[in-house]
Amino acid sequence: MTWQPVDCHAHSTFSDGQLTVAQVVARAAALGVRPSISDHITRAGSYAMSSLDEVRAYLDALDAYDVLRAGEFCWHDNLWRELPPDIVRRFTHRLGSMHAVLMPDGRLVQAFSHQLPPGITADAYMDAHATCVERLAREMPVDVFAHPTLITLPFRHLDVDQLWTEEHETRIVDALYSAGIAFEISNRYWPHERIVRRAVERGVRISLGSDGHRFDQVADIARPLALARQLGVADSDLYDPLRHGSKTQRRAGERAAS
Repeated sequence: MTWQPVDCHAHSTFSDGQLTVAQVVARAAALGVRPSISDHITRAGSYAMSSLDEVRAYLDALDAYDVLRAGEFCWHDNLWRELPPDIVRRFTHRLGSMHAVLMPDGRLVQAFSHQLPPGITADAYMDAHATCVERLAREMPVDVFAHPTLITLPFRHLDVDQLWTEEHETRIVDALYSAGIAFEISNRYWPHERIVRRAVERGVRISLGSDGHRFDQVADIARPLALARQLGVADSDLYDPLRHGSKTQRRAGERAAS
């Protein structure tokens, strides 16, 4: 069978995507990409599925298509903790994302907020970000860390070297390595090359993700694939849930047996 890249992260009209599942599948086929549907499953946004019944209906619908069945879960929301094994085992893979960072004083800094809570500096935020990623890696039974370099809007204009210190990058990469979670090269929230190289050299598996919401975004993983190859990652080593398995399914089996 001819190898095809896998887009492990794309959205449909089941959450905030503009394309139906059928349209995502057709677009991926046109680009020579194996598609996933990984819609938002969280109570943290009105755009997402937020109940077990909605998740079951979503998975029922995906069964009608030749598509990988995924979901994107927010670490700071507890819905992912409540999914029973009979739902979890139906996913081919799951993604964890950091859409909000929990500060030491209990305040949440949202990734898409234009305003910061008073008194929060970039250094304090980035330290809390690393701490939250470490907790995500320990606690979440996910296969991929989505858009690893996504940070809150007010700090996105700052210089990469000012924000992303060696210590911060190492903490994140080590946490993913220890947990067996793949580092996503996101075509939507592009990571700087240094942190991807650090992940590759540490032995973290790499995942490709369009994070596509529109026709021009879905299944467009040419740039992430090119970077992975440039850094020496073999095509066959890029995360593919059908080839490499899913810790979410293994965890579901363990819970069901307990």
